[in-house]
Amino acid sequence: MSNLVDKKCVSHEKMTLLVPEEIKNCLDQLKQWEVLDGKKIRKIFKFEYFAEAMEFVSRVAEVAEQEGHHPDIVIHYNKVEIILWSHFVSGLSENDFIVAVKVDNI
Repeated sequence: MSNLVDKKCVSHEKMTLLVPEEIKNCLDQLKQWEVLDGKKIRKIFKFEYFAEAMEFVSRVAEVAEQEGHHPDIVIHYNKVEIILWSHFVSGLSENDFIVAVKVDNI
């Protein structure tokens, strides 16, 4: 599997559902993300202050817009929960991991 950070998300029509081995290979390139029910990935980011959390969310939004692939974002004061999955394939696609690795690099 090639380096996810160097990839760009594909259109919904070109997405494919990843099998468990592909999910594991992609997950190995991420920092402490967890798989939920084999269909979503999630990570909680913690910050000292609310303003830092909001700045992070703004930067995540920039990545999502650049990639055309958007996470679910939940904000709990100084904690930001990012959940990624591909609605179009009802599970995980490589797009989810591409966005996740780019979020890790913020």
